[in-house]
Parts: sequence; structure tokens; C-alpha cells
Amino acid sequence: MAQEPELVRAGRVTSSHGLDGSVKIAEPVAPLLVKGAVLLVDGEERLVERRSGTDAKPIIRLQGSSTREDADALKGTVLFVPRDQVPSLGKDEWWASDLVGCSVRDGDKEVGQVRSVLGLPSCEALEVETADERVILVPMVGDALRSVDLEAKVVDVSLDFLGESK
Repeated sequence: MAQEPELVRAGRVTSSHGLDGSVKIAEPVAPLLVKGAVLLVDGEERLVERRSGTDAKPIIRLQGSSTREDADALKGTVLFVPRDQVPSLGKDEWWASDLVGCSVRDGDKEVGQVRSVLGLPSCEALEVETADERVILVPMVGDALRSVDLEAKVVDVSLDFLGESK
């Protein structure tokens, strides 16, 4: 039995846009939503035929979608890209999907777990659920984020910088 490829989430279809089969995308990963990209839509490969909008609010049309009804049928669908087809990242860059689920520590102290990565106006931030079920935001800046070890699935943060007591 062939192993399923590891997937990276590219976004989620929210609604149709216009009459030509185009859709609006929420939670976009802009580098994965370019014209000519191949996305997995409900397990089926579909080519991005058209891309407009902004990186924050992209609008795409997928191969096989040419009417508003086609677009409406995609509402709520999550779009993926096989990991081996995603662009390489630079030093100190990570895909949000790789960070979700990582353990968060401050040195030897367990802090919690990454629940999501949020795109805020000034920077991206890790949404961390603590052991006592609070949620803290960790800006992805050098003073707050000491290191990321994807192999160990551990993110080391500075609680002092965040104003959290140890």
C-alpha cells in the first residue's frame, strides 16, 4: 500500500466570487496559491487557472470550475499542496502547519502547545494554549521566540519578554 503524501494546508474556500467559478480563500498561504499551482481539493488535483485579489484575500479559479454553482459547491473545502511541491523556505522560516501542535517551553519549563499561527498587522504570532487552558500570543520576533526545533516539535519562548511570570 502506497503511503499518503504529507500535505500542507493552503487555505479554505469561503464563498464564490463573481459568475466565472472563482472563489474567495480564507486562511491563505499566499505562496501556495499562485496561478499554475496544483492543489488537492477533496483528494483531487486541480490547477489554479486564475489568481487575483491580494495575498491576504486571494481569489482563485480552479480547473473544472466555470460557473457560480461550481464555486458554491466548493464552499468550506480545505485546499492542500503535497509537501514535496511546496517552495523551500529560508533560515528562520516555517510553514504554519509545521508549528501547530509543537510543544512550547521556556527553557526547562513546559508552557503549552501551539494551537494556531495568526497573521497580525505587525507580525505573525503563535496562539499557545497553556496547561491551565489559558491562551497566550507569542509574537514571532527574536526577543519572544528563542528557537524552533521542528524535528523535536519544540518551540522555546521567553515568558519574561511576554510579561508572563515563570
